[in-house]
Parts: sequence; structure tokens; C-alpha cells
Amino acid sequence: MSDIESLKKEVPPFQIFDLIPQYAAQGFIDPERIDLLKWAGVYPQRPQEDGFLMMRVRVPAAEFSTATMREVANIAEEYGRGFLDVTDRQAFQFHWLTIDKIPEIFQRLEPLGLHPKGACGDTVRAVIASPLAGLDAREIIDVRPLAHAMEGTLTGNAEFQDLPRKFKMSITAVPELEGIHMINDIGFLAHKVNGEVGFDVWVGGGLGAVAHLAQRLGVFVKPEEIVEVGRAIAGAYRDHGYRQNRKKSRLKFLIKDIGVQKFREIVETEYLGRSLQDGPAAPTARFGGNDVLGVNPQADGLNYVVVATTVGRINPEKARALADLADRYGKGVLRTTAFQNMVIPHVASEDVAALSAELAAIDLAPKTTLRGTTIACTGNQFCRLALTETKERTANLVDHIEARFSGLDVPFTINLTGCSNACTRYQVADLGFMGANKTDPDGTVHEVFNVHLAGSIGQAHRTGTKLKGAVPAERLNEYTDAVLADFEANKAPAESFVEYSDRMGHERFAPDAVLNGGSLSSKALVTA
Repeated sequence: MSDIESLKKEVPPFQIFDLIPQYAAQGFIDPERIDLLKWAGVYPQRPQEDGFLMMRVRVPAAEFSTATMREVANIAEEYGRGFLDVTDRQAFQFHWLTIDKIPEIFQRLEPLGLHPKGACGDTVRAVIASPLAGLDAREIIDVRPLAHAMEGTLTGNAEFQDLPRKFKMSITAVPELEGIHMINDIGFLAHKVNGEVGFDVWVGGGLGAVAHLAQRLGVFVKPEEIVEVGRAIAGAYRDHGYRQNRKKSRLKFLIKDIGVQKFREIVETEYLGRSLQDGPAAPTARFGGNDVLGVNPQADGLNYVVVATTVGRINPEKARALADLADRYGKGVLRTTAFQNMVIPHVASEDVAALSAELAAIDLAPKTTLRGTTIACTGNQFCRLALTETKERTANLVDHIEARFSGLDVPFTINLTGCSNACTRYQVADLGFMGANKTDPDGTVHEVFNVHLAGSIGQAHRTGTKLKGAVPAERLNEYTDAVLADFEANKAPAESFVEYSDRMGHERFAPDAVLNGGSLSSKALVTA
């Protein structure tokens, strides 16, 4: 049994909420129990010896009021040196916190309906809900009530506070647009069968050092069954998942070993007491894994506007300005997306131009460019696991390539992460960059990025090809520029990068060849 497994048996993890006031009063965290802070959404920030903390806060169903946005901005400003991030699980993240202030922050978050409980740790994490719920005309069903019910039943529930590892869920309902269900432990994707609304259920998705895309459970679950089925699957994982080796404890490893049909049998016989209805696969998105950018029509004749934050970082001043615009042009609500962006819903068509102009004035224009399809993790600025800097480097990359490639006729995703843990899904992007270190013979350490090419949770249902070689961090812009220039110059109309790279051969984009002028035309190479 690992140290964390022993600790969880000694102290039920949600008891950390009873211990935090004591730690705050004494200004000292028991080092033997510091890992339990994760169950309260809190992690030690890098460098750990400095004593600063980072905190993730769940946003139920991805929707919140503008008053909440202002208070979140105030918290970031007052306690966190003005750092505020939107994560790729629709959460907010603060930095530079200290243990003595954590109880105060909890008190300020509680009336907002935001929850740190279960935001991290070996428990049911935040349930990703479609940011388009109740808005887009293509939607099968408004999943917000189901997402709230699922979170209310599973997340923060003591029955699921001691899972073998983290457990992620998603509920989406626009198959033409969404593909996130394939990389969660459970993904519910709404569709219709013979005119009846239900959910195709996918299980065992998860990335990290060993990536697995989810597999279909082969069932058709009605909306009124969805929480029961989610609870049963989580229970089966809790009781049957592996606990000896944390590197092999996610649900994906159990399903790999016993098979999805055997897992379904366990869920049905041991946890539901009945058989689930068989069902066909739901249609999935060609470009699943991209955000729905720009201005989009709602079913009610209004519009929702997706705001590209630039790698999820938005300072308090911009956050408050965004809230003001949502009040003035919308109905006082905002949403977060699973791609580090934000949404202003309920905008009248006659107000779109004025809103877009005001957003542009604060560098939050609703752009449909690479800014909205590029995400980056926290990186070694704050994360103890990261090997490379990510946020500033990726923001610089976006600034470099955005204007040059604004005319692409298909989405193009760039996901960059600072280590192998895949917090920003590098295996399922057109260009996925995984941070690593390379050590010279003289001991000098360099930051580099391994490239995972043409992964797709839309049309291809695959993880990307890991290319030979690595991109030196200082040449990231150059490499990305070369790949995009080659794609833009040689692609067929409406051809995706997945299709293009398969047609041309993945070895064409190997870092050593690209950066040494080998595989791509010299015309495609532009110095950063």
C-alpha cells in the first residue's frame, strides 16, 4: 500500500476541512497530512518550502453570476497577487495563497455556490458540463440539471472520498461539437434513439503518461437513470480499482485488464441489480476537442459569445470588466469552458458588434483563431511536477502565430503541458507539446518539448503519434510556425490536420527534420 493509501485509511480525506482551521491558526501544516489538502482543492505551490498554496474551485455546471465573477476577482486580488486562471476542467484556480487565509476564502466562496471540496484528490472531481447547455439549437437535452444532480450526489460525498485515484466525469449534449467524453473516466454523450433522448456511456478514458481513450459501455441510459448509473460506475471503481501502484490505479487500467463487458457486468450485477438497455453509438464530432468559438446563435434567437482568454489566465481587472459586459449585453451570467475560455450568453444580435468592440478593447475579443484553440497547463511557475514553463511561453506562441494563420478554414488545436501528466491533454491535439528536460554531457539542463502529432477525440478517436526528437523550448515558435505554414500552403479545402498529416506522413513533422530544414519546404520555415 502506498503512503497516500495508508494516510487515507488513517484519516478520512474530507476530515481535512476540520484540520484546516487548526493549521490556519498555527500557521503550520502537518507535513504528514499535507497531501490531504488536495481534497479541499489545495496544493503546495512551487517551491513548496516557501509555504504558498494554489487552490482549484469547482464551478457547478460551468455557470455562475456576474456577481460571483466579481467576488472571484476580488479574492484573487486580495489573497493571490492578482493571479486568476480558468482551467480546462471549467474551474477557477488561485495562486500565492497562505494557509492562514484559506478559511476566509472558503467562507467567501460558500455563498457563491463555488466549491473547493472534491476539486482535487482521489475522489469524484468536478463534473464537466456542456458550456452550451440550454443555448445551442443543436443540443439534444439541457444537461445542467443532470450535472447539478451528479455533482450533488457524487462530488464531496464521503462514500467516494477514498477512490483509488482521481475520477473525472463529463455530461455533454451537442454531438456535432463536443468530444470531451472520450478522455474522462465516465463520459455521458446525449443522443436520440428512435426519437427517445438518452445517453451513450463511455468509460475508462484518461491521459497522462499512459493514455487510454474511453470505450463504449454499449448502453442507452435515460436521463432519469444517469445519476444512478454514474454512482454505480464510481462505486465499482472504488471497490474493484487497483490500489497497490498509483501509476496504474486509474479506471482505465482496470478496464484494460478485465474488458469493458466484464466491467459492465460488475456494474449491473453488484451495483444496479439490473441490466442496462443496450444502445448504439452516438454520433461524434469531426472536430471534437475544440471550443465553439466566436459568436453563435442560440435556439431562442439570441447569441452566445465565446471569449478566448489566452491560455486561461485572466487578471481581476479584466474579470470584472467581463462581468460588466455580461450585465450590459447579456443577462448577468457567464460560463467557463473545458478549453480555458469563457462564454457570455443571451446577447441580442443588434448588440453583438458593440460587445465585440468592447471585448477587443480589453484584449478579450471573441476571436475564432488559434488563441481560442490553444491551451496550456500551470507549468513550473507554480506546479511542483512541471519540468518546463508553459503559460508565458504559450501566450507568446499565440501572439506569434495568431495573425499569420487567421485564415485557416478548419480548427487547429495546440495543447501544451509541462510534464507527462497531461493536464492539458497533449495527446489529443493537432500539435501536442509535452514538457521535458534534456541534460547535456556537461550537466546543463535544457527545457524541451516532445511532440505528439494529430491526436483526435473527434473524427479519428486516437491519441497522437509521438514523433522522434524534441523541440528546444527557445525554438517552439519556429517549429509551430513551420508546421502551420506547411499545412496552410498544401492542405485541400476543409481538410483537417488529422487528414492532412495522415496523407503526408507523420514523419514529415519530426522536430529534427523540421528545424533543420529537411521535411518541410523552406518556404514554410519562418524564424521566430
